[in-house]
Amino acid sequence: MKGTNLAHEFSNLLREVRKRHVGKGPEQVTTRFVGPWAICELRGNLTLVEKFINRSPEGKRMIKDTRTTFIKEIYQDPDLRAEFENLVGAKMVTLFVDFDVDLDMGMTVYVFDRPIEVHEPQNKP
Repeated sequence: MKGTNLAHEFSNLLREVRKRHVGKGPEQVTTRFVGPWAICELRGNLTLVEKFINRSPEGKRMIKDTRTTFIKEIYQDPDLRAEFENLVGAKMVTLFVDFDVDLDMGMTVYVFDRPIEVHEPQNKP
């Protein structure tokens, strides 16, 4: 599978999973593969309720803690993990999640058991 197609499919799957479990998927997802890592940048994540809660420092902390903990929790489901594993042809070892409430930007790094093979299109002279 070509690298850009795999990254696009991975981003779409991530968006679908977040929408299914969180109620709203990110507006923009960018995925890059580096060795055994799938690095995903997610923008436009906050729901209307979270934007309201975001007005206070305690609300910001609550959103960050809830989002990072919840995302890690949903990936404990072996069926959900299998969706990503089947797409890239590797087993997921772990993932790292962080979220910046002020920027409405999240980062998720999926760590697989081997490098993800992506085949970039060759430039023809």
